[in-house]
Amino acid sequence: MAASPPFGLDDWLGQLERLHPRGQAGIELGLERVREVSRALGQRQTCPVITVGGTNGKGSTCAMIERILRATGYRVGVYASPHLLRYNERVRIDGAPADDDAFCAAFARVEAARAGTPLTYFEFGTLAAWEIFSAGQLDAIILEVGLGGRLDATNIYDADCAVVTGVDLDHMEYLGPTREHIGREKAGICRPGHPLICGDADPPQALVEACHGSGADLRRLGHDFGFLRQEGQWQYWSREGRNLGGLAHPALRGDCQLGNAACAIAALDCLAERLPVAARDIRSGLAEVTAPGRFQVLAGRPQIILDVAHNPQAARELARTLGGMGRAPVTWAIFGMMADKDVAGVVEALRERVDRWLPCDLASPRAATAAQLAATICAVGAGETAGGFDSPAAALSRALENAGGDDRILIFGSFLTVAGAMRSLGLVGV
Repeated sequence: MAASPPFGLDDWLGQLERLHPRGQAGIELGLERVREVSRALGQRQTCPVITVGGTNGKGSTCAMIERILRATGYRVGVYASPHLLRYNERVRIDGAPADDDAFCAAFARVEAARAGTPLTYFEFGTLAAWEIFSAGQLDAIILEVGLGGRLDATNIYDADCAVVTGVDLDHMEYLGPTREHIGREKAGICRPGHPLICGDADPPQALVEACHGSGADLRRLGHDFGFLRQEGQWQYWSREGRNLGGLAHPALRGDCQLGNAACAIAALDCLAERLPVAARDIRSGLAEVTAPGRFQVLAGRPQIILDVAHNPQAARELARTLGGMGRAPVTWAIFGMMADKDVAGVVEALRERVDRWLPCDLASPRAATAAQLAATICAVGAGETAGGFDSPAAALSRALENAGGDDRILIFGSFLTVAGAMRSLGLVGV
């Protein structure tokens, strides 16, 4: 892959998509190849690393940890995926996406070091992210696991503290058919003698056994740390006797965010000797955190809600949060999903919250068609389908034409669904 000028970020991304026969969706779990290239690059760890896995809630938890650390004054790098609008979102330093030049230089170094070793799109990007971090003089690095944990490319780096937000059914073709199989894979990010923060109140026994077998310090929500709801506030507690009360609810909406916030605080408590954080910075960080596409409510009428929920667990949480807002006269759903997801399970979770479905095609070979989605909605008996659309933008246009001012428009099912609507609405600055 020659990187002769001019060779911009779009050129690199096009090349990366062609590195693997399955393109950007190409997944080839395993660490040997990516670790070999990391060694060739001379990559090493010079600051604390927090690795965050889990079926849902990874992005929100990463954002909370990042914002609290930044409120304290630390210089923080975050690697997250997938992106919504621009690839640059995948690497943040001090809250700002890395620029094109930084990515191009990092990709060039990875390409030179790999010397023909095959890498997937995600593996190449993970190594490049670390190259950007290495030049950033960082105090902390937060890595969001792409898929599973044990064999994910992020796991070539040793977590000083690992977080598993929760375990549910998703990506079963890669991680196994049950919560036990999936829990074992997600536990693979822990390290001997280091904490693993588990935000699942009822974790699979396989996760517990994997942590104990590896010598990791397992800390479980509701057992070793947790939260108590108070009138308009909440309190964090830990087994060490730390009680942090009178906390305002996180700026991110949804009941699940208290569990994510508790995981974030627990992780930082475990790193207090290296990354001390004051209570005021926890309060400030949680009050200021943002995570686009995670139950993001836009100002104006009709109300528009963006959410990247794409599996049944996330859809159930989305339904609960919608239920807590009171019922709109009509809730319209712009809905696009990948065909390899549990479409019926997602539709079932939201059948009581959606009145008019607007299924849409997505620009991905993995996506279910609008017709397939409509057939599933009909089979589940989830309500009225207002046609099928060739894009999220087209579905949104129809909803805006027909929705009343007090109605609600929900846009969900995939990062691509939310991104398509964002572009249509002119939301390009996230």
